This record gives sequence, structure tokens and C-alpha cells, in this order.
Amino acid sequence: MTGALRFAVRGINANKLRSLLTTLGILIGVAAVIVLLSVGTGSSQAVKQRLSALGTTTLTVNNAPQGTGRAGLGGGGAFAFPGGFGAATRSSASSATRTSSTDLTLADAAALIDAAKAPHVADIAPVVTAQSITSAYEGVTHSVGSFVGSTPSYLPINNWVLAYGTGFGDNDYTSRSNVAVIGNTVATNLFGSAADAVGKTVQFNSQNFVIRGVLKAKGSTGFQDQDDVVIAPLTTVQDKFTGVGKSLNNVIVRASSVAAINEAQNEVYAILDTRHDVTAANRDYTVQNPSSLVQTATSTTKTLTVLLGAVAAISLLVGGIGVMNIMLVTVTERTREIGIRKAIGARKTDIVIQFIAEAVMLTTFGAVMGVIAGLIGSQFRIVGIEPVVAPWSVFLAFGVAVAVGLFFGIYPANRAASLRPIDALRYE
Repeated sequence: MTGALRFAVRGINANKLRSLLTTLGILIGVAAVIVLLSVGTGSSQAVKQRLSALGTTTLTVNNAPQGTGRAGLGGGGAFAFPGGFGAATRSSASSATRTSSTDLTLADAAALIDAAKAPHVADIAPVVTAQSITSAYEGVTHSVGSFVGSTPSYLPINNWVLAYGTGFGDNDYTSRSNVAVIGNTVATNLFGSAADAVGKTVQFNSQNFVIRGVLKAKGSTGFQDQDDVVIAPLTTVQDKFTGVGKSLNNVIVRASSVAAINEAQNEVYAILDTRHDVTAANRDYTVQNPSSLVQTATSTTKTLTVLLGAVAAISLLVGGIGVMNIMLVTVTERTREIGIRKAIGARKTDIVIQFIAEAVMLTTFGAVMGVIAGLIGSQFRIVGIEPVVAPWSVFLAFGVAVAVGLFFGIYPANRAASLRPIDALRYE
């Protein structure tokens, strides 16, 4: 055994450049596996974090566009939110047929916080959004990405944290005060510094609003800038921009816990089905559950990670084929040496061990260098993604590389061991 290993080391040292080029293929393959799997893992974690930032205990009730169904039986009347949050009147007949987007009203939103009918619903926030809003302050203008009208509960439900100032309260909601909370992007574009925004009066489509607070930055989701936002009392936004009595854009519902989100969703269905006089087959609204988004995103990113790993594995396979090719060349070059060794008593096992050991040494060295290169490469952002190295990917890449060397070294080793001494000695 010791003699076979010594011959293997000597064989590698006899052709240093060729050995180096052979290990380079393994190095690239191992590094590619680690880096690409790290990119896939990093992408998966980034998606989960962004979805978590949107709220993993929240449901979003939306109008179903161009839906058909029957109007609810809510009738007229005033519906007030806890804390004195406004009132709304729902006037409809049970025989009326909806032929376009159905209405979500404040009455619908108020019905969702019935402790008896919806014990798993902790809070709600009705939402209206105003379009094409331009902000202006002392000659500086900025087109607002999202102008939201809602209740004071909107901020905590959506995990918004104030960096400066305060939010608006129940009194601002009921008195229809011209106050607003703005995102970091709006603040920096108008004032240069977010800290300077609190207390300033800003015009939104020529309507004066006092800035109560600035939200802590959340960053981009990849599709839109979450910080390019203005949030004001829903009553004020309806008065100034969208019109009183118009349909809500959506209602955000917070479940009492992550575990209770499916129960909360069923309660929302039960309440709104009754109010809108619809069934599961013809609902005129939709309920978006973040858990399904997380599952879909996780499944998608797992598929992406597998594909990236498969692409990297191809380069590792190519490196293994390179090892086999070089070992076959080595066997041919050392045919006389093999004949001499067998003539003086070397067994077939000794020859097999020698050449398998040589192949495994080459791949092991390449794998070690590949792991180092992969770990270094994973320290840099790649296409905007922060790679996250999964320990299992390092062990997987290293183990597969060594296994590749063993597998692709068996055939050349057996070929060498099968040579007849007399034929090997006659080989020129």
C-alpha cells in the first residue's frame, strides 16, 4: 500500500503542469457548485425576508375585478371602527346583480372585527389609494409612488416603524385632519434629510398636509420602492382625492397569531360571503394569504437552487472526465513501468491502488482549492443577491469531487492492472 501511494505521488510530480491543469477542472466545478448554491440560498432567504416584512400574520381582502355576484344584504346604517374610526353606509339590494368590480366598504371592514364571528381576527385596516399624486415643498417636487389612506392601525399591522416624529391618531381620523406620515424616499427627495421633514407643510396635489412622521426605511422589493409612500387618514384622503363613499381598494386583516391565520381567513370568508350573498363558487372578492405566497416563493427558489446546482454539477462532471482522460494518457505513457513492476512481483491490487490513488489525489487537491475559491467568491454580491453559504453545500461539493475522482479513476486503474507483463515490456 505504501509503495503504491509513493508511486502515485511520484507520477503526479513527474508532470506538474498537466496535474495542475487537471485539478483546475475540479477546482472550477467545486467552486461553481458552492457559489451557485449560495446564490440560490441567498435568493431564497431574501424573498422570505421581504415577504415577512409585508406581514406574515396579515390577510389582504381585495375586490375581484370584473367579478359577478349578488350584492350583500348589509343595507344602510352607520358602522364605526373601534377607537371612533369613522362611519360608512352600505346601500344595496339583495336582488341587485354585480357586473363589475364589487364594492368593499367600511361596513365590510367593520364587520370583520366582530369578536364573536371572527375571534381569530386581531385588527383590521381599510385602505384607499390615490393615484397620480405629486408632492411639492419650496419648489421641489416628487411624484409619490403610493399614496395610502387608512386608519392608525395601518402602521403596526404592516410592520411600519417610525424613524422620526409620530403617526396620526384616532382624533386625526375622525376630524379629517390634513396630516400625513411619509416614507424615507419621499422625505429625502423633498427635504434632503429625513430628519428635517417632521412638522413641515407639504403640498400634495396643491392640498396642504403637515408631516407628522417619517417611516424607517424598508428598501425595495425588487418591483417597487417601499419607501416611496405617503400614509394619511382614510377620511382625509377620501375628502381630498378619492371621493367619499367610494369603494375601498382593500382591507388588511391581522390574525391573532401566525398559527391562526388560516382560521382568520375562514372567518373572513364566512362574514363576507354572508354580507355579499355569495358562495365560494362566485365570490366577488379575493383573500390573499401570505402563507401561500411564502410557500410559492419557497418552492420557486428551491427549484432555482436545484437548477443552479445542476448547472454547476455539469462543470464538475466535465472535470471528472478530464481526470479520466489524463489517467488514460498516464497509463499509456507508463506501460513499460507497469510491466516492470508486475515482472518483479507487483500484484494487480498494487497497480489498481496506485492509479486510483493518483486520481483521488488530483481531485482531492482540486476540491480543497475549489472550496477555498468558492468560499471567497461567496463573499461578494452577485447580480444584486447576497450569497449565503450553506454548510451542506461545501461538504456535498467536496464529497462529490472526491467520488468523481474515484469513479473516473477506476477504469484507467483496471486497464493498467490488466496489462500482461510481457506485452507491457514490449511496448515502445
